[in-house]
Amino acid sequence: MSEAITESEAANLRDASSHRVIAVMPAYNAEATLERTVADISKSLVDEIILVDDCSSDNTVELAKSLGLTVIAHEHNLGYGGNQKSCYTRALENGADYIVMIHPDYQYDARMIGAAVEVMKLKICDVVLGSRIRTRREAIDGGMPAWKYVANRCLTLTENIALGQNLGDFHSGFRAYRREVLETIPWRNNTNDFAFDSQFLAQAVHFGFKLGDIPVPVRYFDEASSINFRRCVKYGCTTLWVLLQFWLQKLKLARFRIFEKTSN
Repeated sequence: MSEAITESEAANLRDASSHRVIAVMPAYNAEATLERTVADISKSLVDEIILVDDCSSDNTVELAKSLGLTVIAHEHNLGYGGNQKSCYTRALENGADYIVMIHPDYQYDARMIGAAVEVMKLKICDVVLGSRIRTRREAIDGGMPAWKYVANRCLTLTENIALGQNLGDFHSGFRAYRREVLETIPWRNNTNDFAFDSQFLAQAVHFGFKLGDIPVPVRYFDEASSINFRRCVKYGCTTLWVLLQFWLQKLKLARFRIFEKTSN
């Protein structure tokens, strides 16, 4: 495991550049696609790439080190949400002003990182998602399974209504955040499972941050990561529960730790 830089070093980095960009990759068995993903990331735009490996059984860690990435290797599998917690913790420690999370499975076009960061630099949005779905034809022709497209559309519509947003894709593996977002939202209270993402976006709305999205081309192929139907159903049900929690908290009918401010 690589060592985090000191607090003073992180402060110096932020002083040297008020736009320090760090890309983070929650990884699990990403050896087959990692190098292609990294190759698409512009070194002139991204100051550091952090990969957190969640006990892969392949050579993800060795490959990431050979590519010059900052590598954190979990000793135990902590899940997708737990992986992201390690990603964001290290990114903040290392002085990031803008954090871009992208899956290392080469599904999302990493060349769009610059566009996402620019939207945040202009203070148009605090959170930027990469939308895979501009039109139904584009999504289906691009390889998205029909059942997943329908499920995505239904769940995204529900989330837009419940959270008062107009996003094209709530379930993207391409996400960008301003530092202030990660310093404000109590994401460490979130689940370690896939529902981490749904909780995070509901939290962002709850704490008054501006959300937006940009179109991001995607690729669907055997090596691209995906969750199976059973886990999709579980994820959908958990997301609906998060939306209910959001409204119960908003109406002051109940209180939930994921919406209670803590020190990050």
